[in-house]
Amino acid sequence: MPQRHEHPTLRVATWNIHKGVQGLGPVRRLEIHNIGHAVEQLDADIVCLQEVRRMNRREALHFAHWPAQPQADYLAPEGYEAVYRTNATTRHGEHGNAMLSRWPVLSHQHRDISDHRFEQRGFLHTEVQVVDRVVHVIVVHLGLVPASRVRQTQALLDYIAAHIPSHASVLVAGDFNDWGTGLGRRMAASGFAEWRDQPTPTYPSRLPLNQLDHVYARGLRPVRAMVPAGRIWPRMSDHLPLVAELAWTD
Repeated sequence: MPQRHEHPTLRVATWNIHKGVQGLGPVRRLEIHNIGHAVEQLDADIVCLQEVRRMNRREALHFAHWPAQPQADYLAPEGYEAVYRTNATTRHGEHGNAMLSRWPVLSHQHRDISDHRFEQRGFLHTEVQVVDRVVHVIVVHLGLVPASRVRQTQALLDYIAAHIPSHASVLVAGDFNDWGTGLGRRMAASGFAEWRDQPTPTYPSRLPLNQLDHVYARGLRPVRAMVPAGRIWPRMSDHLPLVAELAWTD
C-alpha cells in the first residue's frame, strides 16, 4: 500500500459548471466538452462539481453533440471514479452535485437541505480512501437567500457533528453563494480552515469580484489556493474553478 509521505499534499478542486452550457436563449452554447478537457488539466485528486446534469431532455434535443452519458461520468478523467446525486428535479431533467476521485470511493450518501419550496438544495457526502487514511468529502451548493444559507450551513455542521467522527479528516467544498464572511466564520468556529493568505475570487468568471466557492478542511492543513489563469476559463462557466492544496496534519 502506498504511504502518506509519498503523497504529501492532497489537491482538491471545486467548480460550479453551470450545467455545461453558457449563454442564454438561442445563442447559448455547449461547453461540456471543453469542461471535460479542463477537468483533466486541473490534475486534482478530488474534483467537486455543482450544477451537474444527470439528464435533460430539452438540451439533448437542442444540442447535436450532447453527451449520451450523465455529465459526471462524462467529465471523469480516465481512472477516476464518479459519484453523483440529484439536488433538483425539473420538468426536463435533473441536476445536482458530483465528485470525481482519483482515489477509491468507499461510500456515498445525499442529504436534502432545501430551505423553501423555490430552491432545491443538497449536499453529497462521500468517504474516500486516500493512501492510508479515510477522508470525508462533502460537496455543497447553498441557496441564494442569505437566511437560508445560514440555516443550511448549520444543518451541514450538525450533520458533520452527528455522523462524522471528530478525529476524521473532512473536506467541505462547493458553491456557498455567500458574498460576505459570515459563513466562513461559522465554519472556522467549527474547526474548519481554508487558505486565506491571498484573495481567490471565483465569481463572476469574466470579472471575478468575490469568492463564492470554497474548500474548507478539518484534519488537513491548507497550503495554498488558486484559480487557473487563461482566457479560456471564463468561457466555460459563470464560475471559475478553485484549486486548493492541503497537507496532512500528522
